[in-house]
Amino acid sequence: MLVLGFPVGPLQANCYVLARGEGEACVVVDPGQDAVEPLNEQLAKHRLTPAAVLLTHGHFDHVLSAAQICAEHDVPAHIHPVDRFMLADPGAALGPAGRQLFGDGISGEEPADVREIADGDVLELAGLRFDVTHTPGHTGGSVLFGVGTEEGGRLLLSGDTLFAGAIGRTDLPGGDHGEMLESLSTQVLPLDDETVVLPGHGPTTTIGRERAGNPFLQELPASDAH
Repeated sequence: MLVLGFPVGPLQANCYVLARGEGEACVVVDPGQDAVEPLNEQLAKHRLTPAAVLLTHGHFDHVLSAAQICAEHDVPAHIHPVDRFMLADPGAALGPAGRQLFGDGISGEEPADVREIADGDVLELAGLRFDVTHTPGHTGGSVLFGVGTEEGGRLLLSGDTLFAGAIGRTDLPGGDHGEMLESLSTQVLPLDDETVVLPGHGPTTTIGRERAGNPFLQELPASDAH
C-alpha cells in the first residue's frame, strides 16, 4: 500500500494520497489551500490517477483545492452533510477573528459532484475500503476515515479530531467541546493501540502513543478495547 502525506497552505494542513501501489488509482484526502501543485507532483511521480476526494471536515485549510482537483480529474468529493456548506462559503466557519485574519482572500467553490457521507458508511474506492465514523466536536460534520492495509495494519485519517499530543480546537463556529470529548471517548479510545493515526496537522502517531501520552485523552474515561 502506498501512503503519501505532505503539508499544504499557510496553516500546513496535511493532504494525503492513498493507493494500492505505484501506477494505480488513488484517493486524495483533504486537499486544502494551495494543494494542487504539490498533489500533481506526487501524482506524476508515482503515476497515480485520482478516483475520489475524501474530506474529513469542511474547514478551508482542508478543502480549498477540492473543487479544482475534482474538476481536473472528473471525480467526486465526499463530505458529511453538516459541513457541506463550507465548501462554497469557507469563511462561514472562521469566526470573527478568522475573518479578520484572512479577510476576503478565502473564496470557495463546491465541486460539481458532492456525495454526502454518514456514520457507518463504507466507501470502496481505488481498491481500498474506507470506514466512515462521524466525530462531531471540531466541526459538526467531522469524520474519521479508517482503512486497512494489505499487511494487516490499520490506518486512521483523523482530520482535526486527533493530533499527536493534542486534539482539534472547538472554539470556532460549529465546534463543541462536549461533543469532542464524547467523540474521543466513544470513537477514538476504543481503537487498537497499533492503529496508525494520520492527522490533519503535524506528525503521524498511533492510538497507543496518544492513549499513553496525550493529556486530552488521559482525562477521558478509560476504554477496555486496546
